[in-house]
Amino acid sequence: MTKNEYDGLVATIRYHMDRYYNLNAPVIDDYEYDQLMQSLKNAEREHPEWVRPDSPSQVIGGVSKREAGEKVELSTPLLSIEDVFTYEAVAEWVDKVHEMHPGCAFSVEQKIDGLTMSTSYSRLASDKSPLQLFLATTRGDGEIGEKVTENALVIDDVKRTLDIPCTSLELRGEVYMTHASFFRYNEMMEEAGKKPAANPRNLAAGALRQLNPAITRERGLSYFVFNIQASEPRSFMASHTKALDALAKAGVPVVFHKLCRTKEEVLAAITEIGEMRAGLPYDIDGAVIKLDDVALRADFPAGSKYSSGHIAYKYPPEERVVTMDEIEMTVGRTGRIGFVGHVSDAETGKPARLCGTDVSRVTLHNQDYIEQGHIGLGGQYWLRKSGDIIPKLGAVVREPAQVFKPVMVCPVCGETLIREEDTADIRCISPACPAQVSRTISYFCGRNAMNIMGLGETLIDTLVKEGYLHDYADIYSLKNYRDELIEKGTVGKVKNTDKLLKNIEDSKTNSPVQLLTGLGIRNVGGATARTLMENYRSLEELAGAPEEALAEIQDIGPTTAQCIRAFFDNHETKIVMEKLHAAGVNMTMPETQRLSGKLDGMTIVVTGTLSRYDRRQIEELILANGGKASGSVSKKTSFVLAGENAGSKLTKAESLGIRIISEDEFEEMIR
Repeated sequence: MTKNEYDGLVATIRYHMDRYYNLNAPVIDDYEYDQLMQSLKNAEREHPEWVRPDSPSQVIGGVSKREAGEKVELSTPLLSIEDVFTYEAVAEWVDKVHEMHPGCAFSVEQKIDGLTMSTSYSRLASDKSPLQLFLATTRGDGEIGEKVTENALVIDDVKRTLDIPCTSLELRGEVYMTHASFFRYNEMMEEAGKKPAANPRNLAAGALRQLNPAITRERGLSYFVFNIQASEPRSFMASHTKALDALAKAGVPVVFHKLCRTKEEVLAAITEIGEMRAGLPYDIDGAVIKLDDVALRADFPAGSKYSSGHIAYKYPPEERVVTMDEIEMTVGRTGRIGFVGHVSDAETGKPARLCGTDVSRVTLHNQDYIEQGHIGLGGQYWLRKSGDIIPKLGAVVREPAQVFKPVMVCPVCGETLIREEDTADIRCISPACPAQVSRTISYFCGRNAMNIMGLGETLIDTLVKEGYLHDYADIYSLKNYRDELIEKGTVGKVKNTDKLLKNIEDSKTNSPVQLLTGLGIRNVGGATARTLMENYRSLEELAGAPEEALAEIQDIGPTTAQCIRAFFDNHETKIVMEKLHAAGVNMTMPETQRLSGKLDGMTIVVTGTLSRYDRRQIEELILANGGKASGSVSKKTSFVLAGENAGSKLTKAESLGIRIISEDEFEEMIR
């Protein structure tokens, strides 16, 4: 695809996005739209330099913006379901119902472990037009919920229109996260050195309530409808199972349900759902039993908190005693050391059988977790699956001879590990560690660091695998392999290869602030890098600074000082820095000419794209006039300078009541 063809595709998709999201009048079906988006994403993977912040792949479809905490009164209360925990309790409830209404039927359904969401539809035009989604809300307290319509629109399972013989319809369903989406998210968090989510349900709930629908979309949420709250005509929902079947026929994902007429059939269906639990791609935490005849439900109230005519059977957790056979140390892409326990069933010596699957590995998180749990070789522990998918150790059954103590050497590169002060994290900080080399190089080349356009993560992975890159200094040696890269087509043809090599060469003149940011030192982001380089003339000078002196710098502190000192003391770092210096990468700050003191004492955050300055120019201008350029918004921020496509920083500033100024207003301030 050429650049002109790409630009034409962008324009086409924008047109269809407007027809779909804003005008509610699409002229192509979802499949055709998805094919266009797939072509766009394929082109952007091949040419990351084409991607702009306003690309359809980077923005949500609609123009409306949800306000934080917007509450709505629910037209139909969304109540809880009363739980029972034994088959006997289920049987008693069924008998009670049959005493009053002999022969009535029940729907037995999976109880999805997610977050309840109501979706409301109305026919907005002629009687022949489809129902249109106009409101989605969370359950809230059952009476007042939170409006999440824009977020619901980016969940693939939520239908924008419905061809149903009703004039209005309110559905109740469960927003959930599949195991695949959950594990993908946690893997990203582990690689980034961040805390993983505890379970899919909590992660789904947080994603649905995000202020930015793009984040909701990224999380990959799903949706099952399990109830019809209201309909016009009401006859549509008279039989619960028939209504669910009608919705399913119209393309709505509905919960697994089974029509049962006897107590024995109800109990058999609960057993059947329990047996299928291990093979499901999502979590369930029980089985719901409902009267199929909706009109009869009011005869069986369960109090003001619970829906009438329903009960939920909750499956008991499965547990086994396991022996800790081995503890393996792993290295994440940020250098963070992880621990994996290899376990076996204490009775059989084989993998433990839980919820229909074999478990032989369990995550041990960090050294604090190991010490608190008295975890060591030969110890025995209760094992259960948290949320039915994540193996988790419980109480000690038999103490180990000693609690596990890690060898403070990286299992991948052999470098000495460090444990950060006041944290549970142990890390390998070698910039040449093979376990993290792709991530460190990607970060080095990223927009917030050296900003080398065209050198994205996919290409970096390829260059690492082919042996061209071993650390981020090696990118400046790629020019030596120009002909070879062209012949292989690793980057592309002559034009693309030369363009990338020029971008790499141009980056040598970047500010040392960008270079320091790109080194990926723990706790040293763009704002901290700026602060450091305001106090040191060059990176060489910073590399030799004592820890005590670093700790005395405002906003640095002892923990960050320790991270900086450990990084520059590492012998691999010294080699990389020598390579960067030999390549001619700029490490010396320019002499800053003070223009005025008009911004003295002011902390300024810049967000979005400015029309007359790039990020380096505007930050230097702020400094030259006595101000401080910060990368994050806080109560100490004096004002935010906002350009086009300003994002979360602008939103946070608005929520804190911080003044927002334009480029023109800024220039007026420093005149």
